[in-house]
Amino acid sequence: MIASGGRLRGPVADVPSGGFGVESRCYATPVSFVILVAGLVLLVVGGDVLVRSAATLAVRLGVSPLVIGLTVVAFGTSAPELAATLASSLQGAPDIGIGNVLGSNIANVGLILGLAAMVAVIPGNLAFVRRDVPLGIGAMLLLVPLTLDGRLGRWDGLALLAVLATYLVFLIRGDRGALSEDVPDKASDPMWRMLGGALLGLGLLVGGAELTVRGAVDIATQLGVPERVIGLTLVAFGTSLPELASAVAAALRRQGDMILGNIAGSNIFNVLAVLGVASASTVIPVRLPAIAADLGVAIAFSAVLLGVMAWRGRLGRPPAALLFAGYVAYVVVVFLPGGA
Repeated sequence: MIASGGRLRGPVADVPSGGFGVESRCYATPVSFVILVAGLVLLVVGGDVLVRSAATLAVRLGVSPLVIGLTVVAFGTSAPELAATLASSLQGAPDIGIGNVLGSNIANVGLILGLAAMVAVIPGNLAFVRRDVPLGIGAMLLLVPLTLDGRLGRWDGLALLAVLATYLVFLIRGDRGALSEDVPDKASDPMWRMLGGALLGLGLLVGGAELTVRGAVDIATQLGVPERVIGLTLVAFGTSLPELASAVAAALRRQGDMILGNIAGSNIFNVLAVLGVASASTVIPVRLPAIAADLGVAIAFSAVLLGVMAWRGRLGRPPAALLFAGYVAYVVVVFLPGGA
């Protein structure tokens, strides 16, 4: 049974079909968890396949490695968030999408940077402190005036995308000598393989988004957990797995700049690109009072990181442990009765 406004009620409920043309049906809770995990796996694999294939194709077509690193690779790490947020918005579950974006930004700093810096101290980077983190905070603050009318509309989405485009132009002009270490050197691969890989990655993302949203909504419905909490925790953690894996690997190789660039770029793209594309595609209902606490937590994590980096010039193990503990505490709080 579907209640007004596309909300789900009852122990067994049908979810309105979304932009993927698939009718979602509520299953028993264990099956819903399997569906959710399968969707998250497809999102992670699909995002990796898409970004690698697209980057290789861009090299083959003569696009500079710098542009690839700033656009294709950066956007690729946020592709799972985009797929899940767009799917949830189209399927009438916007709280999952908004929660996914804010939860991913919180996880990127508290969970991913916290764990990575506990593996190895991360040296500071001037551009990270002066430009990237402040822009990430500014992008989140931009959501306040945009959501005062209770929604993110198409013009809001276009405004977010315009800010992103301006940022990328600024980066390209200011960092012409930078190269991305994530761009594969396989420009000699056949064109059909690159195109096929990009299409495969896109298909995995679409399928993974469908399963992720279906499983998340089913779990939220049957367990009585708000969709916002599922988006902030389970979905956000799953879509942040690519950043987590690459950050830990980079920490083991003592590649601090790669970690900082990955996290800063992901946080910026999550707000400007993910919410920009999603709201430009469909109007997303957003009540500012409902997201104010989570938005404040996301900004606070970034502000603490900025303060530590500016003061100490690095992210060492003690502050990293505090960031990680803060993330764990936050997850516990949102699951507590009344914490949602």
